[in-house]
Amino acid sequence: MPGGADPVAYRPDEVLAVLERHGVRHVVIGGLAATLHGSGTVTFDVDVVPEASPANLARLSAALDDLEARVRVSGVPGGIPFDHDATSLAAMAVLNLVTRAGDFDITFNPDGVASFAEWDAHADDAEALGVHFRLGSLEDVIRSKEAAGRPKDRATLPALRALLARRKRTR
Repeated sequence: MPGGADPVAYRPDEVLAVLERHGVRHVVIGGLAATLHGSGTVTFDVDVVPEASPANLARLSAALDDLEARVRVSGVPGGIPFDHDATSLAAMAVLNLVTRAGDFDITFNPDGVASFAEWDAHADDAEALGVHFRLGSLEDVIRSKEAAGRPKDRATLPALRALLARRKRTR
């Protein structure tokens, strides 16, 4: 599995429920957002961009404790522990984590759509499996994957562009 994710332990609803319970302002981005928009690509992690205020980062830190989050490291099953608080989270660019509910990636300045405010401006309120969250727009997911330019992102772009084109035709 990419990133060492265990699909049996993958519970995106639980990750998002913990964020919701702690009142963490965030937008779901990346592969999960693409899937929720109708992409057939399978993903085994949750990607979010959080709002970076000290109060929100303190709530995020509490949620990470609740999720038993550890830094995901290749070759280290279960990851490594790390200390975090609002101040340390504010200094990070990306966190790739393993949690009791699966892999969880936090990107503070994603490629292509650099800030929480920009993601949030185009996001929609969504609900899946009884959990409420903000879902990044398909257009922003595409822009971010284009800017990242990783092979796995380039591979999904044709299908995402086709999905967006179908949506525009049906509007």
